[in-house]
Amino acid sequence: MHPKEKLQQDLKTAMKSGDTERRGAIRLILAAFKQVEVDRQIELSESDAFDVLMTQAKQRREAIEEMDAAGRVDLADKERYDLSVIEAYLPEQLSHEALETLVREVVEEVGATTPKDMGKVMKVLMPRVKGQADGKMVSNIVQAILRG
Repeated sequence: MHPKEKLQQDLKTAMKSGDTERRGAIRLILAAFKQVEVDRQIELSESDAFDVLMTQAKQRREAIEEMDAAGRVDLADKERYDLSVIEAYLPEQLSHEALETLVREVVEEVGATTPKDMGKVMKVLMPRVKGQADGKMVSNIVQAILRG
């Protein structure tokens, strides 16, 4: 099922049950979908929808870091809730161990030996983990492995 359809069904359920927090989080996601559709003048494909969800998740993670640093635990908790709702609609995320194994395979495949080869590794790796891993985490693991 297309993520947009699933979100619309879940929005109805949240409205009927009176779950205002979940309803608000789902509306934010649907608004992001609508914004992309209007901006690009397209109907979102499943792949496009997952891209939007990944972008929304990344924005929430960054906001959580900033709010925690500023001592705004109440706002950070709201963002954490929104992030948990967004992640429920993403494909299952790769574990750190599985991601590390995949990175090692790609490093060997492209013959990368130094941190200067990071671009080559990322170019091959990112399409393989699309929607299943945060780009920042992937980048950190690649850097760690290339440093030795």
